[in-house]
Amino acid sequence: MTHTTTAKAARVSLLAAAALLLVTSSPARATPQEGVRGDWLFVTVTTGDARSSDTRGTLLLCDPPQGHRRAAEACAQLEAALGDLRAIPLRDVHCTMVHAPVTAHARGRWNGRQVDYTETFTNRCVMGARTGAVFALDA
Repeated sequence: MTHTTTAKAARVSLLAAAALLLVTSSPARATPQEGVRGDWLFVTVTTGDARSSDTRGTLLLCDPPQGHRRAAEACAQLEAALGDLRAIPLRDVHCTMVHAPVTAHARGRWNGRQVDYTETFTNRCVMGARTGAVFALDA
């Protein structure tokens, strides 16, 4: 049995080393900014926590507005806020106190400057009240 335990330990160590090698040697992901002109944001919404999450994303273009079903509204809100997601006016809505965390992330260019925004909200309603249509990716 000692031999089996040693073989299992060696196998686990080998698998861990292989996994580490795969993670550290993977090529960098291509970013949507390559070849995109004008105002744009790559927006993602991650539902859940680090242990169990679902991430959806899209490229929001604003000349003309496209990227998700509320692109025109999102672009208008961003234009009014000069591309500053934190400056989008808070909508007056009533949200439940259900804890269902979502993380909103936006990366891109607006009016010639870099945008990198990340914020975690207690639920989708709070995210929508705070960020308008920018992260409205669900149909």
